[in-house]
Amino acid sequence: MCPYVLHLGPVTIASFGLMVALAFLVALHFLRRELERKGHDPEFGSTIVTTAMVGGLVGAKLYYVAFETPPHLPWGELLRVTFSGAGLTWYGGFIVAATAIVVLSWRRGVPVAQVADAAGIALAIGYAVGRIGCQLAGDGDYGVASDLPWAMAYPQGIVPTFERVHPTPVYETLANLAIFGLLWRTRIRLATPGLSFGCYLILTGLARFLIEFVRINPKVLWGLSDAQLISLGLIAVGAAIVLRLLGRAQRPTASASSA
Repeated sequence: MCPYVLHLGPVTIASFGLMVALAFLVALHFLRRELERKGHDPEFGSTIVTTAMVGGLVGAKLYYVAFETPPHLPWGELLRVTFSGAGLTWYGGFIVAATAIVVLSWRRGVPVAQVADAAGIALAIGYAVGRIGCQLAGDGDYGVASDLPWAMAYPQGIVPTFERVHPTPVYETLANLAIFGLLWRTRIRLATPGLSFGCYLILTGLARFLIEFVRINPKVLWGLSDAQLISLGLIAVGAAIVLRLLGRAQRPTASASSA
């Protein structure tokens, strides 16, 4: 665990911020490659990542402050949390960034479905790298107490715990590396625009839904956390996209057979 990687006078470089920056760079690399393969200007990837970086960080912070901070928090403490480096929620960033990218693609005249497919691959690998920052920082994203062999404590974390807990940032990194690997290997086979992104929504929603069972987030409805409820929504949207696209692809075949 290493919350800070460098202290140079008044300048402090946090491991979380460093890994977030690396996550955007890695995501940009694969986004550019996919856009170029699809016949689009790879430089558009830089615009997308910049938009996602600003919108994602703002959305992630706003979601955390609105839904994951204790109610009636004193104003001073609320401001400290708002402008601190810790406390970023993936789904808040995803919603804001996705909305901004859709608008940006529409204004540029680039097919949104093709951008979404490339973005899904980039999001998976970027999220995997970014969660390494949470693990290094020990920022409270860990799970409940555990006696499993790989359980660990975070005594020097930004949000410390001396109890051995589930290292859920590690789980999320491994899960998203697997999602990235699967989407990357099938990116040519899943040729229908939007199909790969639909699969991404299903897989990322399922991964987060399962990991939330060992995280410390409070339950809000039916014994589920807010992240799990959003995960179910993502799974439903992803399944609807996949079923619709597969059904559309099969209709011409069915029509030709009946003729």
